[in-house]
Amino acid sequence: MTISVGEQLPQVTLTKMTAQGPEPVDTGDYFKGRRVALFAVPGAFTPTCSAKHLPGFVEKDAELKAKGIDEVACTSVNDAFVMGAWAKSSNADGVTMLADGNGDFAEALGLTMDGSKFGMGKRSQRYSMVVNDGVVEQLNVEGPGEFNVSSADHMLGQL
Repeated sequence: MTISVGEQLPQVTLTKMTAQGPEPVDTGDYFKGRRVALFAVPGAFTPTCSAKHLPGFVEKDAELKAKGIDEVACTSVNDAFVMGAWAKSSNADGVTMLADGNGDFAEALGLTMDGSKFGMGKRSQRYSMVVNDGVVEQLNVEGPGEFNVSSADHMLGQL
């Protein structure tokens, strides 16, 4: 079952890359007491994700924060090393990259997709959400192959 607006995020451990190496991130702690613009991509370094989705949130970071967002975060079913390299190569310093290496978070949200025909296996669907103190405030899930409602511009229009 897909998570809905008004529901609490599931408690899962994600991973972020730091200067000291991979660091576990408990979703309960991470989202507590703040408003986060979270977006998910099917894969780091993939065409739409790298050309449009991530750059949009990098470019709109200050505008999102001016509208009450405390942090912008990206998640993908990739490991922390890949997410760290993607952030570095994309100059995404203002975006927290949260690796969902085994897809546990995507699965717990009910937002997985099967990318097997592309050699990608189980992945996250493309979506964005505003999470306020661990509760989903806005949820924008894309249809297969689409990129419209999960963009930073669309989210800005919702805030």
